[in-house]
Amino acid sequence: MRYLHAMVRVKNLDESLDFYCDKLGLTEVKRIENEAGRFTLVYLAAPGDYRQASDSDAPLLELTYNWDSEDYTGGRNFGHLAFEVEDIYAICQKLMNQGVTINRPPRDGWMAFIRSPDQISIELLQKGGALPPQEPWASMPNTGTW
Repeated sequence: MRYLHAMVRVKNLDESLDFYCDKLGLTEVKRIENEAGRFTLVYLAAPGDYRQASDSDAPLLELTYNWDSEDYTGGRNFGHLAFEVEDIYAICQKLMNQGVTINRPPRDGWMAFIRSPDQISIELLQKGGALPPQEPWASMPNTGTW
């Protein structure tokens, strides 16, 4: 058995691609447009997984965009997506500078949570273990739910 992908339904494909690609740094690996089924599938990979994902179709994040308008509720019920990052403080600062709310700041130098435009929780974990706590993160409170 091997992990292939996680699927997230999105309401606005452009907004979601801006979040996952332009802000979070994922890269589109492939796209499937299905006119008969009226949906688009976009498969994304993290930078460190891009080569493997391109060669073996895994590990990927699948964004499913249904062309007909539909409201999706309970995004938090999905759980979360988790990504290992090189520098938790740098990525959180970059995301904040781009208008992303850090719902659970990396006070411990190890873990942070943000949410996608569709309210999917995304966990960011520091590669190799926690960094020493530093401000402003160490004293920053949680915002909203994560």
